[in-house]
Amino acid sequence: MLDRKQAPLMPCSEKRARKLLAAGRARVHRLLPFSIRLVDLAAVDCVFQPVKIKLDPGSKTTGIALVRESETRDAATAEVKRSANVLTLFELVHRGRQISEALNARRLMRRRRRGSLRHREPRFQNRGNQGHGWLAPSLRHRMDTTLAWLVRLRKLAPVTAIAQELVRFDMQKMENPEIAGIAYQQGTLAGYEVREYLLEKWDRKCAYCDAKDVPLNLDHAHAKARGGSNRVSNLVLSCVPCNRKKAARDVREFLAHDPARLARIQSQLKRPLKDAAAVNATRWALSHALKATGLPLTTGSGGLTKFNRTRLGIPKTHALDAVCVGMVDAVVNWLKPTLALKATGRGCYQRTRLDAYGFPRGYLTRKKRIHGFQTGDMVKALVTKGKKIGAYTGRVAVRATGSFNIQTQHGVVQGISHKHCKIVQRADGYGYSLVAKTDATGTPPKQGTLRVPCPATPA
Repeated sequence: MLDRKQAPLMPCSEKRARKLLAAGRARVHRLLPFSIRLVDLAAVDCVFQPVKIKLDPGSKTTGIALVRESETRDAATAEVKRSANVLTLFELVHRGRQISEALNARRLMRRRRRGSLRHREPRFQNRGNQGHGWLAPSLRHRMDTTLAWLVRLRKLAPVTAIAQELVRFDMQKMENPEIAGIAYQQGTLAGYEVREYLLEKWDRKCAYCDAKDVPLNLDHAHAKARGGSNRVSNLVLSCVPCNRKKAARDVREFLAHDPARLARIQSQLKRPLKDAAAVNATRWALSHALKATGLPLTTGSGGLTKFNRTRLGIPKTHALDAVCVGMVDAVVNWLKPTLALKATGRGCYQRTRLDAYGFPRGYLTRKKRIHGFQTGDMVKALVTKGKKIGAYTGRVAVRATGSFNIQTQHGVVQGISHKHCKIVQRADGYGYSLVAKTDATGTPPKQGTLRVPCPATPA
């Protein structure tokens, strides 16, 4: 909630926002994330309280939580208890992979042009010094999008502090846990969290039967009794029954009756540590950037986050992991939906489609806006007749013919005329979807229906 001068106030409940809109005392300021702005001249009775943004940085998804912190002191023991009241949950989905693929496509196109036009002598000293602290574009994107949403949320809420999970992975220890002495001193980091890495690598389920939400053990694909190593490329997760059933057998012998699962496990065992490398490369750069904002910054380890989540009985999601970052004794109101923010970009200057070898295969229109719409706009289409009759809300993909595609929660709807479309929110480089509440039993979140109120008839 904002005041008349667009200064942030304390977030209010949905019920109070609905009453203010119905009484004409406020209007919709932004739809996603939904925020209102007061318009009347009445004095704002707002008592500010400490509001903190908590971040759980990840390689593909970053969890963001906006919480209101409070401290209570026990009269008997004089112990201070810190509680976090969850206000809003976000999950920011990065597009580092798409950026890497786009750069590779550009490289292929330039290489094809150089080879087809004329011969040119190879150039080796044609790259400038990147300087200290340089990050690849796909890594820089992860940090920039996180900072961009930090700035956005500071404009919508009176943020007073930041908390960040400063996790680190020692990939040298992951690959060879027995390494020690001088051999290890030639490495890069000290300390490791192999178990947490394996949980992420195997999606927190048994590799042999896909059982979830059960106790998982570390198991050697090539049994240690037969000479198997402790390298992370030889470790899998297995439930207790599968672990006992496999015993000291080799994974190829144990899964001889299931060749499809065996092939999948063998390919995943050799999966590179690129996610851990991405987190390692950006963690300190993000921390320094957060300090530069001027807000107090606190950090916590990944082990502390997992300890808090397990102790408080909170299920595993990126957003709820962010709530558990740092010192937390109690969490209130965490059972609420999460707004997923998917980085989609604002388009590109490239007007030529390329094939896998860098040759042109199609051309894009020279204009971004078609009939007042551009790809990425959030629109609401009301079709009253024909085969596509119905109401559709989502991101639009424009065509020069005026027949658009709309990406809804339930899939893509093609062939919607621009005459039926109405702008709900202009493209800002992100796609929005609402993830349903996650219950205390750890039920996987499901995609919910995204209800977008129209500015003319606020709900």
